[in-house]
Amino acid sequence: MKSDTTGAERVFVFDTTLRDGEQSPGVAMNASEKVRLARQLARLGVDVIEAGFPAASHDDARAVRDIARRIGNHVEAEDASLPPIICGLARATSADIDIAWKAIRPAARPRIHTFLATSDLHMRHKLKMGPSAVLAAIDEAVRHGRDLCEDVEFSPEDASRSDRSFLCDAVATAIAAGASTINIPDTVGCAVPDEFADLIRHLLSHVDRIDSVVLSVHCHDDLGLATANTLAALRSGARQAEVTVNGIGERAGNAALEELVVLLEVYRDRLGLTTGIETTEIARTSRMVSDMTGMTVQVNKAVVGANAFAHESGIHQDGILKHHATYEFIRPEMIGLGAPPLVLGKHSGRHAFRTRMADLGHELDEEKLEQAFRRFKELADKKKTVTEADLEALVADLLQSTENGYRLVDLQVVCGRPGMPTATIRVLDPLGAERIGCAVGTGPVDATYRAIDSIVELRSELHEFDIHGITEGIDAQGRVALQIGDGRGAVASGYGADTDIIVASAKAYLSALNNLLAGSKLCTASRKKEDAA
Repeated sequence: MKSDTTGAERVFVFDTTLRDGEQSPGVAMNASEKVRLARQLARLGVDVIEAGFPAASHDDARAVRDIARRIGNHVEAEDASLPPIICGLARATSADIDIAWKAIRPAARPRIHTFLATSDLHMRHKLKMGPSAVLAAIDEAVRHGRDLCEDVEFSPEDASRSDRSFLCDAVATAIAAGASTINIPDTVGCAVPDEFADLIRHLLSHVDRIDSVVLSVHCHDDLGLATANTLAALRSGARQAEVTVNGIGERAGNAALEELVVLLEVYRDRLGLTTGIETTEIARTSRMVSDMTGMTVQVNKAVVGANAFAHESGIHQDGILKHHATYEFIRPEMIGLGAPPLVLGKHSGRHAFRTRMADLGHELDEEKLEQAFRRFKELADKKKTVTEADLEALVADLLQSTENGYRLVDLQVVCGRPGMPTATIRVLDPLGAERIGCAVGTGPVDATYRAIDSIVELRSELHEFDIHGITEGIDAQGRVALQIGDGRGAVASGYGADTDIIVASAKAYLSALNNLLAGSKLCTASRKKEDAA
């Protein structure tokens, strides 16, 4: 096993934010957003990027292919010598595996990740298959994957609830068929650390040739134990951890990348384990995921929450002023916070702005760069200092907007007591035509959304609405993240930032509506293609 100069063994970080993370209810990223996030994950230094589930949709397959081509052939992290492995998920069927291989093939280091359930519950009620049929399917799937790709990972789904003897047989079958990584999932987050650690030790001592593969774990957070279970497994011999940024994912989410990585970093000497993650990129990556998904990080979230390094108690403040270690076990600089604020203002020019965009990891074409620069100048006229957080919000707001959707032109709101809150809005529709709407609501945001509804031919339901200040100060930009649904199961998220919080709310709503409309059109096109086939 590879060790660093201190003798610590390397733990491989397998990031599944773009696959399992995107399966969070209401989260849907478009192809360009996925490529942007994949580039940031590469800068972060993750070893494996699970880019998606190509067989799930044509759009997902295209996004995985773009990531494989554009991220999987370049070294983004400063200390990396190789580009990240680009992985595609596939069910244990030849059709899924073929689609996954076609999507990841452009990468320098592709990986096929296939899975099949091994618990009695799943085999009986979901698969309708007996143990012998499951073993045969595992063998066939992994062998087919190896015929296409040298690197194949196999996951026995619901491993933590599987019969141990049969789980050993399933893992041995996958290894014999050519799997190079075996992943043990706690699919429903029901494991507890000591039992999960014992399961890993049992597999290491009872499965032939298991020392020839990398043993991985994938833990869900239904009981709040995902990070604890992952750590327990690593201490018992697993050497790959499957995680997501901010811990997002199905149901209660997954083990959080930032928690596990920082934990291994601060206890490197005690645990004898280390990762290749550039920890100073953690905060930026967390913000990007939050902005793209519309899933705001809870303020008391470990490592990346807004209060993670905040101190209000007088006793704590006094201690911090005397010595930071009194109440700060983790330094904010470790994750990329606490550096001197970036000072850009209305006198800054294009060259300085372009350079800072590149430093932040944003590769903008000339048109987008010019649009971003104009927005920066407008913001600089309203704010004394434009910080890095402001710039990140500005770019996120710009890049999520689409030329093919509804775009905000002007907004005027009248509100207060007494009176009726009224909003008049002017937008450009997808064809570029100017549309004007006016409505009365219970408040300024409600009036604005009713005015938009009078223009956009789509009825929607507001599920979540969250508002935060991006920076401190009375002139701070407001950030609005929301989630809407069409009442038939489809959901979409949106994001908007502006010094005027009502304008930010309008941007977020239009963004969500555009995403909902795009998803609806994609589903319609897919159904037509299936009908034609």
